[in-house]
Amino acid sequence: MSTKTLDQYIERTPDVVGGKPRIAGHRITVQDVAIWHEWLGRSVDEIAAEYDLSLSEVYAALAYYHAHREEIDRQIKEDEDFIAALRREIPSKVNKKLHGA
Repeated sequence: MSTKTLDQYIERTPDVVGGKPRIAGHRITVQDVAIWHEWLGRSVDEIAAEYDLSLSEVYAALAYYHAHREEIDRQIKEDEDFIAALRREIPSKVNKKLHGA
């Protein structure tokens, strides 16, 4: 029986999820796991069960996050800024109807 090393749980592929580090074989990024666990307070067990991941995969993502925290936190902030800019530039259809635009 062979066992995986920590670096075999996380991969980066340029054409998958924008090249962000992700759990190998999934489109779930380290960033996703970090947000769910660190910011939303979800437990490792909850994340593993909801997304059909092993505990090892979730812990590997969290270990990667803590080892690369500055880079991933910067990416989270850039993503938030991008979404905020889109919301400012593209008015919602609901607001248009409500305000008669």
